[in-house]
Amino acid sequence: MSESHSPFDQFIVKPIVNLSLSGYDISFTNSSLFMTLSIFSLALFFTIATWNASLVPTRLQSLAEILYEFIEDTMLESAGPESRKYFPIIFTIFLFVIICNLFGMIPYGFAVTSHIIVTFVMAIIIFMSVTIIAIAKHGAKFFSFFLPEGTPWWLAPLMIVIELFAYLSRPVSLSIRLAANMIAGHVLLKVLGGFVVMLGLVWGFIPIPLIMTITAFEIFVAMLQAYIFTILTCVYLGDALQLH
Repeated sequence: MSESHSPFDQFIVKPIVNLSLSGYDISFTNSSLFMTLSIFSLALFFTIATWNASLVPTRLQSLAEILYEFIEDTMLESAGPESRKYFPIIFTIFLFVIICNLFGMIPYGFAVTSHIIVTFVMAIIIFMSVTIIAIAKHGAKFFSFFLPEGTPWWLAPLMIVIELFAYLSRPVSLSIRLAANMIAGHVLLKVLGGFVVMLGLVWGFIPIPLIMTITAFEIFVAMLQAYIFTILTCVYLGDALQLH
């Protein structure tokens, strides 16, 4: 397969409007475009869905309420009642990730969440935020998180190192999990699409049912990864609030 048809070409960030500020490149790119479209689409959807909210909801209002209640229940189960005041940011994270994932499934779309820099920035902000919340709430007691209760004294140094490493690896695992799943799915679809072109008009229809099945599966994975990213955020928040 030639370089011009590499399955990784779809992840290249390309400038749409070239801009610079004090020598720094701040161009508006295809990644910027799809993040902007994601935010605009979410704002438009919830504006329309709740514009004339009624006791008997419309289909759009019902969908908005289902999403709201689903994430609220997930957060309360994972992080406890104390987490309720953090619901807006948790809900925003879920919506942003899922809409970016789904926009990446559109033909000629751009998968923003396939870039580790995007997912890592979100993950490190979440990590730093829950750490600050934990320290503000528990003070020095926060550091007991790294030494499980009942650990023998002779095992304490090793447990502290293990727990500290596990804690610091959270933003890495959170970001890589999302980006890697999105990359793998898009690469697979690109490769299978290349087979259709190579087989031509006569035999090209043979892989199409498989491609349709994998596409449906990838849409499911896009939604599932948004849920996993959100529920792990809730778990980390629960740890910060309850230290367990």
